[in-house]
Amino acid sequence: MTENPSRRPRRPGRPAARVWSRAHRFPTWSVLPVCALAGALAGGTYGVVKTPEYTATSYVIAVPTEKSDPATALGFAQAYGRAATQLAVLGDAQVWAGVPVGTLRDSVRASTSPDAPMVAISATAPRPAQAADIANAVSRALTINANQTVRNTRVQLLQFSRAVKPSAPSSTSAPVTALVGGCAGALIGGLALLVRPRRRIPDDLPATVPNPAPAADLQR
Repeated sequence: MTENPSRRPRRPGRPAARVWSRAHRFPTWSVLPVCALAGALAGGTYGVVKTPEYTATSYVIAVPTEKSDPATALGFAQAYGRAATQLAVLGDAQVWAGVPVGTLRDSVRASTSPDAPMVAISATAPRPAQAADIANAVSRALTINANQTVRNTRVQLLQFSRAVKPSAPSSTSAPVTALVGGCAGALIGGLALLVRPRRRIPDDLPATVPNPAPAADLQR
């Protein structure tokens, strides 16, 4: 005799509310440490994998001749600072630096002071010796080009200090990149918490039914 399927005892299933609570057992704020840890790992990895860069700086100074004054020298120093990264100077510097003009254009920076007639020429390269050679080559080329017109400008450009090989890289170290990555990850996690949609309990969850009181309590 076959058993009627409708008369089989049904297994008690899990309440929907219990399943919902287990699916969301992790607190919402746990997103912050997870994002911060992921950002720190990514930043630290970037700092380790990235090729270190070294920066060397040389200085040239504008000196007025007998027929000029310090104010004129200061003005020409500003002009020479802008001309240091131009093609006319870099084209001559590549001969002594041993690198293409495109590399010089990307690695050389010139800065001036509003109070002193001095030009600082900085070069960045993956090797310390190469950074010093590039900075000295650009300073030499700038000095030669500037002194060709000293009769007209009445200002002479002299090398004040040669660039030396840097002893430490100028690029950001791995601990710093890890710290920056961790802060960025925490910030992204905080923004994600702010813009996240609010969770709502489904409407089909059964209402909580109080347990029936024991018979002994009812008799009281």
